[in-house]
Amino acid sequence: MSHRVLTLSPGSTSTKVAVFDGDAVVMKANVRHDPAELAQFDLAKDQLEYRTKTILDELESAGVALDSIDAFSGYCGGMGPTVGGIFAIDETVCEHVLNCGMNHPAILGAPILFEFARQTGKPAYAVNQPDTDELDDVARITGYPGVYRKSHVHCLNQKECAIRYAASLGKRYDEVNVIVAHVGGGLSVAAHRNGRMVDTNDVLEGSGPFAPNRSGEVPLKPVVALAFSGEHDKKEIMGVIGKTGGLKGLLGTDDAIEIESRIADGDQWAKVVFEAMAYQTAKAIGGFAAALEGKVDGIILTGGVSNDEQFVSYITRHVDWIAPVVAYGGDFEMEGAAAGAVRALEGDEDVMTYTGEPSWSGFDMPGAFEDVE
Repeated sequence: MSHRVLTLSPGSTSTKVAVFDGDAVVMKANVRHDPAELAQFDLAKDQLEYRTKTILDELESAGVALDSIDAFSGYCGGMGPTVGGIFAIDETVCEHVLNCGMNHPAILGAPILFEFARQTGKPAYAVNQPDTDELDDVARITGYPGVYRKSHVHCLNQKECAIRYAASLGKRYDEVNVIVAHVGGGLSVAAHRNGRMVDTNDVLEGSGPFAPNRSGEVPLKPVVALAFSGEHDKKEIMGVIGKTGGLKGLLGTDDAIEIESRIADGDQWAKVVFEAMAYQTAKAIGGFAAALEGKVDGIILTGGVSNDEQFVSYITRHVDWIAPVVAYGGDFEMEGAAAGAVRALEGDEDVMTYTGEPSWSGFDMPGAFEDVE
């Protein structure tokens, strides 16, 4: 049975919208929002009505009627740490995300989907929401008291690729152990053990390999020295960690195609930097193989940079002794959201009710230091 599913993902200046009939794409668009229009809103949540209208206008221009949709699904930021899976979007979800204090348009995913569901009487789902946190306790501990690792990872795309790979083996996602490396603007590597992401780097807080535009993990003392030197303010340093570090900081660009061209022209610095990113990614994969006790069914490379043959080849040479390596280059978030909705509609995966209670909020143990935000 084919189900028609609408998916969306609100970003800073645009909203991705797609409609699927089963696996077939009915329409796919990246709706750009006029910066002048966005500037009128003080907070991201104030954009709700405006973004909803722009999406409806896009659907109308594509000839897609809202009442033709069987389910709504998408990228729903602001739900806080939860286990992975499928949550029904209801009033509790919407109230929580709009009042969670997060000022990013990702929080509009759930309220927009809920409004469409309300108008049509169809269900709305949050699938593997971005704040999914399934880490083992041992993976959270750091050597700095009060600072614990959390999970901020490309969850929807990671899990969708893991589900696809498991299916290629004739298995379910919860029947395999895989390591997934998503390499896009950010870079997340995660160990998936029987359907849970039990360990990962944190793409928001600066751990793991450096990425096209993020610094990744760096020696702490030199950064602390920079922070207290008086020559750099907090915004500048945080910017290098999250926006202008990595390839962009080292090479002046985060465009893998441009970097590959420079390497082909003999740029040795570009070559060693690009290989260093691949090298660090391979080392992270090796570390997570240890987290899985060597029981690894496959290593999956995804994200835009995983379309680069040299990048994939470099990593493969370093890690294919662990398990087979496959590349799903690109981003499958919209497809993952649609596939999750189909699993919910067909009863292949349980749909959870959101309570707002976090999956992890600190250690309730003698001697544990309070979590430092």
